[in-house]
Amino acid sequence: MKKDRIIFIAAILTSFSSCQLKNKEISSVYTVGNKDFENSIFIEGIVEPTLFTTLSCPMNVNGTITYLVEDGTMVQEGETVCIIEDDNSENNYDNLLLALESVNAELSKRKADLQMQYALLEAQVKNNEADTQIANLDSLQLRFVSPTQRRISELELERASIEKTRLGQKLRSLEIINRSEIRTLEIQIQRLTNRMESAKKVLDGLTIKAPKTGLAIVSESRRTRSKLKEGDDVWNNMPLVIIPEITEMKVKMMVNETDFKYISENDSVSYTFDAMPDNKAYGRIIRKLPVGQPLQRDSKVKFFEVEASLDSLLQLPEPGFTADSRVMVNYIKDTIVVPQIAIFEVDSMKVVYVKKNRKYELRQITTGLSSQKESIVSEGLKRGEVISLIQPHASLISGERLFSGSVHD
Repeated sequence: MKKDRIIFIAAILTSFSSCQLKNKEISSVYTVGNKDFENSIFIEGIVEPTLFTTLSCPMNVNGTITYLVEDGTMVQEGETVCIIEDDNSENNYDNLLLALESVNAELSKRKADLQMQYALLEAQVKNNEADTQIANLDSLQLRFVSPTQRRISELELERASIEKTRLGQKLRSLEIINRSEIRTLEIQIQRLTNRMESAKKVLDGLTIKAPKTGLAIVSESRRTRSKLKEGDDVWNNMPLVIIPEITEMKVKMMVNETDFKYISENDSVSYTFDAMPDNKAYGRIIRKLPVGQPLQRDSKVKFFEVEASLDSLLQLPEPGFTADSRVMVNYIKDTIVVPQIAIFEVDSMKVVYVKKNRKYELRQITTGLSSQKESIVSEGLKRGEVISLIQPHASLISGERLFSGSVHD
């Protein structure tokens, strides 16, 4: 009785083991057939306008935001969207204003001094003319005086003539000096005025207004990679607010280095949108930026910017919507495709194990396009053949077939 019980238990265990092996065998094989090969990459993107107006921090400005319009606000033409405070620009304008006032005062003083000198010199000229006239009257009486007195009168006339010549030269020199000094100050004033006008434009530019009506989208900070806010530092030509043209959109994606290598321009893309579940869209890759950037500061992992068009859609999404993007890297219709786990490497050859009754044949193959899950087999397999998804034990391998045509059993 005990012996019969042992035999019964052994039979049950054998049956159970046989069932397990059979189920394992069924789940570990794959029947080769033709199917469409697809190699897709799924990336999350952000909807952005294709055309937009960017309002940036003015040139030569390094300041702080004191007012910023709320992100996503509809603004009217001429409405203030951002105000920047820049101490350097304000100090520069104040210093130029003081310098201009100082030079204007100097010009007024110089003109007054030169006019006084000119008036004094003209008075001297008139005195000289009067002395000359008197000396000429006295010369009429020279024939009645002594030779000595006559000589004195002649010397006085000669001195008056010399003085007249000297005063004339001094007047001409003063006029030249007058024109030169005033011209120098006028040029200095013109330069300061031009610099002041430029400084005033910079100050006026610190109050940034919308050039047209539209949706105001706040830009990201170059330091924090988050939306700008009041109190943030901004500098030369940094984007502050974007006003998009909402008639045409695109999708921007940040792609890791591995996926970036497989994506090419003109690859087709399909989209779905979390905020618009019933909306679908299609487009293509239109631009790849070759320079990677860290997603976060000090990160060694680089991501690359990729842009895709929105060509065909049910409804135009709004800027800022998340787009689940499926990039079709490769698509081959009706070809032999096998799982990657069924392909093994033996002696630098790619092989599969083809089921032959209860044994397996090692078969060399040639692969074509591949994805992470599947690979096209261009040579070595036929439709309907069954291959193993796991490497069989050596005792189960009955032979091999290589491209040389030799078959070993």
